[in-house]
Amino acid sequence: MSAEAPTQPPSAPHLLVVDDDPDMLRLLSMRLAAAGYRVTTAPSAEAALVQMEAQRPQLVLSDVRLPGRDGLALFGEIRRRHPSLPVILLTAHGTIPDAVEATARGVFSYLTKPYESKELLHKIAEALAVAAPASAAPHAQEAWREEIISRSSRMAEVLAEAWMVAQSDASVLLRGDSGTGKEMLARAIHRASPRAQRPFIAVNCGAIPEALLESELFGHVKGAFTDAVANHKGLFQAADGGTLLLDEIGDMPPALQVKLLRVLQERAVRPVGSSQSHAVDVRIISATHRDLEAAMAAGQFREDLYYRLNVVTLTLPTLAERREDIPLLANHFLGKLAAKYGKRLSGFAPEATKALITAAWPGNIRQLYNVAEQVCALATTPLIPLALVQRALRVPSVQVLTYAQAKQQFEREYLVGLLKLTDGNVADAARLADRNRTEFYRLLQKHELTPAHFQS
Repeated sequence: MSAEAPTQPPSAPHLLVVDDDPDMLRLLSMRLAAAGYRVTTAPSAEAALVQMEAQRPQLVLSDVRLPGRDGLALFGEIRRRHPSLPVILLTAHGTIPDAVEATARGVFSYLTKPYESKELLHKIAEALAVAAPASAAPHAQEAWREEIISRSSRMAEVLAEAWMVAQSDASVLLRGDSGTGKEMLARAIHRASPRAQRPFIAVNCGAIPEALLESELFGHVKGAFTDAVANHKGLFQAADGGTLLLDEIGDMPPALQVKLLRVLQERAVRPVGSSQSHAVDVRIISATHRDLEAAMAAGQFREDLYYRLNVVTLTLPTLAERREDIPLLANHFLGKLAAKYGKRLSGFAPEATKALITAAWPGNIRQLYNVAEQVCALATTPLIPLALVQRALRVPSVQVLTYAQAKQQFEREYLVGLLKLTDGNVADAARLADRNRTEFYRLLQKHELTPAHFQS
């Protein structure tokens, strides 16, 4: 008979424990229930499979030695029916080789008896984190941050501060490495603010040429410059009543920083070529991955503008600093991309998820999305295998050239070497290359090399 500890709420993680020793089952149930888990037990592999048909657990903890089908056979059947369900095996010394082999085949982990309760609970928590599905639909009160997939304590602190600052009209500076989700957090702040029903507009200050950025931000009037064939409202006016995100504010040209400071002080914009100013009511959120203090010290960023923008600072952690979010994000992205590509994907194999969790992630969430997109595009099975994740994570250490590119590169370097050796004397260089002068000149023209540049 199977039994379930009734002390935990339905939202508690559900574990299935399989062992033919009633005393061991009772002891494990008590330990796991005390740790906050909802526990179902089964005395055999057959009973466990029946129990799983009634209610699928989030993790299976099984002894290797069972009557009838053993724990390894149970794992094989679980893997066939529920490929992404993590399994932890409990093994005596005599069955360690079997457990090691099972780990190679995809068992999440195994523990050798006797084991420490602390070690068991750590393995269970780790396995549940690896197998975590994308978060469910958010509670109505959490709708403002529904795009931000997270359960890490670091992000929880940032989001709590973001909610508080959203209720005010203070300017916010978002700091964080490239790819950490600064624009997404800015949108969440806007949705949580009283301005939520008004426009949210984002502009990347580093992506627009300096000559166009002023017009893009503040607008222009007809005839202000050659291509100004009509009046144009800038982004400040377009965001009136709402929120304007100045992304990569650290890349804004110094001359434009002066004009931005004036707009923030006067709360009015003057379009390029106009003598009139227009009042604007805009909440400013700025974002950067640069060290603005160092930029100020180098004279590249105005101190008065910095303090105007930096009323409240929120710093986003890197993906490596919130590794518990990686399975959530990976599965969330995979679900969205599977729908986009029309593929039926069930998730990542446990060993593939472990590889994702331990990766370096210099590109943060943006890199994780790119990896998810690559494995989705190349997947041929519903469960993403480890090999596909490893392929997507691999970054070539050397540039691979085509044969034609390598030939071109060698030819140019060879000619440069000859010209250096002969101080730009074409006749001597052609003789060393065993080519006539006319042919040698053609080669120099092909690679845009001027002999005079090599003369002493």
